[in-house]
Amino acid sequence: MNHMLNKIIAGRKGYLIGFAACFGLVALALWIQTHYNLEPCPLCISQRIVFMALGILFLVAGVLPRQLKWQAALQAMIALGGAGVAIRHWWIQAHKHEMVADCGVGFDYMFENFPLEKALKLVFKGTGDCAAIDWTFLGLTIPQMSLIAFVGFAIYAVYLAKLNRT
Repeated sequence: MNHMLNKIIAGRKGYLIGFAACFGLVALALWIQTHYNLEPCPLCISQRIVFMALGILFLVAGVLPRQLKWQAALQAMIALGGAGVAIRHWWIQAHKHEMVADCGVGFDYMFENFPLEKALKLVFKGTGDCAAIDWTFLGLTIPQMSLIAFVGFAIYAVYLAKLNRT
């Protein structure tokens, strides 16, 4: 079974599967957003951006003629950075009763009207919107599911590098 799985994800196919999975999760988030009429908070949007960046890295690895040694490290670091954003989001949700319920300004407004450094500080500070738990699946919130996915992608990137090295 393990040999068959290795054969399926070996080479470029594995990276293209990673690309499809990353963008599939973004598509799922957009579907959840529109189907349940939810408004994503800045940290939700940040996690989507990290999934897209990671997907692009998988795509680049899938189309390059040979695998570069630094690709897996970069993919794993981006995935773990996304895990950090998800952990921060989860922490805000877990401590929502201690936070001021302030919806704050929107993601677009922050980046259009503030310098990049200040906008990023506002995004990662989190808002009342970030503390809201509007949707769960199997008892898990969206940041918890994102955390699982990001850690999975980090492991997957390292696994692909080891698989393709031999």
